Amino acid sequence: MASFFNLTEYLMSDTQTNKTWGGRFTESTDAFVAAFTASVDFDRRMYRQDIAGSIAHARMLARVGVLSPQDCEAIVQGLETIRAEIERGEFVWSVELEDVHMNIEARLTARIGDAGKRLHTGRSRNDQVATDIRLYLRDAIDILLGEIARLLGGLATMAAREADTIMPGFTHLQVAQPVTFGHHLLAWFEMLKRDYERLVDARKRVNVMPLGAAALAGTSYPLDRHYTAQLLDFAGPCANSLDAVSDRDFAIEFTAAAALLMTHLSRMAEELVLWSSAQFDFVDLPDRFCTGSSIMPQKKNPDVPELVRGKVGRVNGHLIALLTLMKSQPLAYNKDNQEDKEPLFDTVDTVLGCLRAFADMIPALRPKRDRMLQAARRGFATATDLADYLVRKGVPFRDAHEIVGKAVRLGVDSGRDLAEMSLAELQQFSALIEEDVFLVLSLEGSVAARDVLGGTAPNRVREAAALAQAWVAEVVRS
Repeated sequence: MASFFNLTEYLMSDTQTNKTWGGRFTESTDAFVAAFTASVDFDRRMYRQDIAGSIAHARMLARVGVLSPQDCEAIVQGLETIRAEIERGEFVWSVELEDVHMNIEARLTARIGDAGKRLHTGRSRNDQVATDIRLYLRDAIDILLGEIARLLGGLATMAAREADTIMPGFTHLQVAQPVTFGHHLLAWFEMLKRDYERLVDARKRVNVMPLGAAALAGTSYPLDRHYTAQLLDFAGPCANSLDAVSDRDFAIEFTAAAALLMTHLSRMAEELVLWSSAQFDFVDLPDRFCTGSSIMPQKKNPDVPELVRGKVGRVNGHLIALLTLMKSQPLAYNKDNQEDKEPLFDTVDTVLGCLRAFADMIPALRPKRDRMLQAARRGFATATDLADYLVRKGVPFRDAHEIVGKAVRLGVDSGRDLAEMSLAELQQFSALIEEDVFLVLSLEGSVAARDVLGGTAPNRVREAAALAQAWVAEVVRS
């Protein structure tokens, strides 16, 4: 995030600074202003993208005859050497040079002389930074997609394994109907699959190239923007130079998709927190994803799910920050847009960390099948099955609903589930109830009866899990 301590250092200094763009100015920039407006402390993470964009720009300039082959070769070799310096930790970053672009360009010029000064022909930092951000986000999305696929693969595999594991399904956090644990896991799968598809779609709008738009109006040099886009694997160049340098829709769209993804992870985390509690005791989280208490030796705290649940607020905040950043900006580029990077970068970091934690944790969950089964036996989970049984006997559903409600009242008063009542007791509510009702009232019979597409019947869960595994395998291959 923004470097408070660097600002403090500059506040204690009377130093004036000189800029590479200082020809227009009659006095040096105040040192505090230089530090306040600098972005190098956070945008230098885009050095790979900045260098890749500069190399492509240089090669395009040479192709159209604006740059000599000798200068082009010197620039490319110089930039590759600088990239190696950065990766070895030898590069000295300077706040006085403001941002990642000017730091690299100044170093290039120091290394190769006037050829380095020619690199910026036909471009501006406006289209340069817009290109860098898109390259960075495109790379980040690809990494995030890989982690979502890894998590989806773990869910699909576990769902297949737990297709017969019965647990209570809930509405309003009250026992509703029995489902299988595999079916519940596949619900998580569907949520995250939509997140995957949203990011794939958002990537299409990230993958267009601003470079060549220059400051805002394009350039008088005969640039081949399609060639530059090809070198950088963009789908093509941005169509309008004003929009190219000022658009941050792609960052907002990504962050919106990330916020929804985090909401899904948070919902999963909440269930894991509940399920791992003594009150539910449905799953055991591996020790490596939990911590203890400094005072209570018995505690095993689900810290990873809790932290993921908490981080959704952070990403939601970044989405609001980006929306607010752009809401009143006139065309084209404004310095406000320097504030787009920290929310975007932190969103990427936060989502990536949460996905990696869940992708590691989910396959290691240990379901407590007996506890789930016992819980499903409480709360009259098969009451709807009894109503459906009566409907099949010709009773209108609303009448069946009332009959079963009376039977449930008896169960509440006597502390018994419907399946624990005698046939005679059930028949006092309807003479149509016969011995075969106990097949309906069993948990196994209940889940098996939901043998419809998308239902919780074990054979349907196995089919759905197989399709899910095949889908993951396909996206991984592609």
